[in-house]
Amino acid sequence: MKLIRTEDAVGSVLCHDITQIIPGKVKDAVFRKGHIVTEEDIPVLLSVGKENLYVWEKQEGMLHENEAAEILREVCQGEWMERSEVKEGKIELTALADGVLKVDTRKLDQMNGLGQIVIASRHGNFPVKKGDKIAGMRVVPLVIEEEKMERIRQIGGEAPVFQILPFRKWKAGIVTTGNEVYRGRIEDKFTPVVRQKLEEYGVEVMGNTVCSDDADMTARAAQEWIEKGADLIVCTGGMSVDPDDRTPLAIKKTADEVITYGAPVLPGAMFMLAYCRREGQEDIPIMGLPGCVMYAKRTIFDLVLPRIVAGEKLSEDDFTKMGEGGLCLSCPVCTFPNCGFGK
Repeated sequence: MKLIRTEDAVGSVLCHDITQIIPGKVKDAVFRKGHIVTEEDIPVLLSVGKENLYVWEKQEGMLHENEAAEILREVCQGEWMERSEVKEGKIELTALADGVLKVDTRKLDQMNGLGQIVIASRHGNFPVKKGDKIAGMRVVPLVIEEEKMERIRQIGGEAPVFQILPFRKWKAGIVTTGNEVYRGRIEDKFTPVVRQKLEEYGVEVMGNTVCSDDADMTARAAQEWIEKGADLIVCTGGMSVDPDDRTPLAIKKTADEVITYGAPVLPGAMFMLAYCRREGQEDIPIMGLPGCVMYAKRTIFDLVLPRIVAGEKLSEDDFTKMGEGGLCLSCPVCTFPNCGFGK
């Protein structure tokens, strides 16, 4: 850094905060470290007693924090995001649509592992709403090696670190199973819960069919909703391993590909996901929901549904990775209030 006359500082970058004190009113930084001095700033600087300033002296191979923040933003920002103005070397990203946040954790870890780099975000694979702050980034020092920022670009590659998959306008058919409901012995308390959760994500519920525990009857009902144009089938009840729980068999009869029967998530271990193929179109997800979805506030359904409605096709590996954090839904106190499911 170097010392120069304040009148000659236009265009220079401050190396320290400039404090303004007005007795009984304010004591705060009127200009922060990293601020680029403008013509309008000169009278203010002189009024707080700063006739000379320490400013950053441009060095070959070094970048100012604002320049470095722009590089971080370039490699991080995907579609459906709005960036903030750079302030004190920091840029924040905000969601422009309701959807699911996807995070390339491999890239994120590599970038943060370089040192002097800070990129913080919400948890990936969770829903976000339009206007939510999803990430912030900056470098720690006032200046940083240009070589390190070039390494950031190399790690970033072609695809951004953060992406938002907007929710789609889908239609769903619900298949409610169970002899006790089919024969009118008890009231169906499951379907209203499922309907409400679907509608939270803008899914149009076409209707529901009540079936007995007969697997063929359930399979026919699911197929009928597919033929009527449903993009998603949700089956409730009959998902355990008891002899009279035949919904998994019905789903297998309807589907062309079973992704999982069982998930490392509590509550929700007996969840099932399969897909029915459509010629020239995306596959139709068929979900089998265990009984916990009817009474627990948050379950496996809340983890999977947003990703499905955002158009993501889940794999067996996606469910395997749910084991870490798979008990979080049972916790009475959420330690991640920004995860989308804060209690």
